[in-house]
Amino acid sequence: MTICLLKSKIHRAVVTGASVDYEGSLTIASDLAERVGLRPYERILVGNMGNGERFETYVIYGPHGSGAFELNGATAHLGKIGDRLTIMSFTWLDEEEAACHKPSVITLDNQNGIKKA
Repeated sequence: MTICLLKSKIHRAVVTGASVDYEGSLTIASDLAERVGLRPYERILVGNMGNGERFETYVIYGPHGSGAFELNGATAHLGKIGDRLTIMSFTWLDEEEAACHKPSVITLDNQNGIKKA
């Protein structure tokens, strides 16, 4: 049997940009994505703490150290600059792996710096 558990989470990310004309995805500063183990094009679930919207999309790496969190394509309609996001990815594990699994989680400050790891 396998179970789906939280793999990665970025909590309280501040939206820094939005582009309806982009093809889609969520741009995340590469250093922050890598810190929690998110890969380019990985499927993510995003919750907007400002308006309650939840949506699925995929990760695009933004410039290292930029603090970027940009809503692209249709997702640009689901939030605005300044909104706070919770970004999550999940993984399937067997029972033995699940017993010792710990997700990688960071909480960000108002400038998208790591406040808690």
